[in-house]
Amino acid sequence: MRFAVDPWDPDYGSSVGTDPAESEADVRIDVECEPDAWAAITLTEPLAGDVPPVVFIDGVRRIDARTWIQTDGESGSSSSEPGIFASYGAGAVRCEPGRAEIAAVEIGHVVASPARGLGDVVLRAGTWRAVAARDATIESLTYAVHEAMTKAEVRVAEMARRGGDEMIVVDGPLRDRSHVPDAVGLIKTHHVRYLADRAATVVDGLGIGQRTPVFLVVSKWSRYSWYVRLPGLDGGPWSGVVRCEATAELAPEAVVTLAQQVSGLLARFASEPHKEPRAPQNLYPIAGLERALRRRLGDSAVIYRALRSAAAATSSAVRPVSAAP
Repeated sequence: MRFAVDPWDPDYGSSVGTDPAESEADVRIDVECEPDAWAAITLTEPLAGDVPPVVFIDGVRRIDARTWIQTDGESGSSSSEPGIFASYGAGAVRCEPGRAEIAAVEIGHVVASPARGLGDVVLRAGTWRAVAARDATIESLTYAVHEAMTKAEVRVAEMARRGGDEMIVVDGPLRDRSHVPDAVGLIKTHHVRYLADRAATVVDGLGIGQRTPVFLVVSKWSRYSWYVRLPGLDGGPWSGVVRCEATAELAPEAVVTLAQQVSGLLARFASEPHKEPRAPQNLYPIAGLERALRRRLGDSAVIYRALRSAAAATSSAVRPVSAAP
């Protein structure tokens, strides 16, 4: 019997879903080459003097407390809607040969709810800005927080640009950040299967430092994509594989050039298991940025006590419903 062990720490789940869903989008694999010519492409890491600056963008978010928002109607009646208090951080780390530095950070706090008349909540610990949620489900509430964080990520990406020649790598899908010029999205976990037949076997057989040809995913939000295998422990056919995305607004020739340039740089930043539990996909600059952003969100226990004190001191009925954030 033979078996492989996924290098990821089990606390983070798996880098590949146990049963990835088939993509419902139209996938076109003839962007870079004809379908019958699909094969792994070997990458060449640039010489140190030819390495452009790389800016990695990431964000973190945290639920500070759950709440009920009470609002008064015109007839004197009142209604309550669920909500959440949350904090988020967005940042950019700029990497150049021999050095890396955090180039931009934005920290924000929001209260999300579908309640009419929702307003900002001002505390000594900061201001929790009101953001409207589509409905009261936890998915809608967290998505409202995610939207606020995503807009912050776009802003920090622009702040981190200096010479205009930087490679921009965004942690996660590019969907809400595709208007950042020439940005590449980096997807660490795989929940959807985009390729089939011959193309799928190319992904399975990727060697370290190889990528697939570029393909186009056509849907409501179309994008170019390709897979890359990073250096790391052998944990099965998809071990160390990341998927990259680029906006469909680029010309095919431009996205092929971008894919070759970015993919050749990623191996420089691949993490190792003794330092990062999601190695090698959680790149060192991204892992370090995540830790720095979480520290800047503020002490969760202090914030929770401040929110409870504010709720007790006001008659506007912004009241957490649970003792657990």
